[in-house]
Amino acid sequence: MGQLPVLKPGEVAAILLALGFREVRQRGSHKQFRNDRGQNTTVPFHKGRDISPVLLRQIAKDVGLTVEEFLAHR
Repeated sequence: MGQLPVLKPGEVAAILLALGFREVRQRGSHKQFRNDRGQNTTVPFHKGRDISPVLLRQIAKDVGLTVEEFLAHR
């Protein structure tokens, strides 16, 4: 895959929900998601800010997927 897309926090959260994650808590503007296998990740919900490709790569790594596999669930 060439250049990674820039996603809105809600889009990332929707992908996580589709992957079986659920929101377990929120601290400030950061929402934490966890699945039944104990994997977790945090998604920042800052007003007017998108999820950068670098952060998208880290979120995908946190959930045990490549970025391409993660984006396939959009």
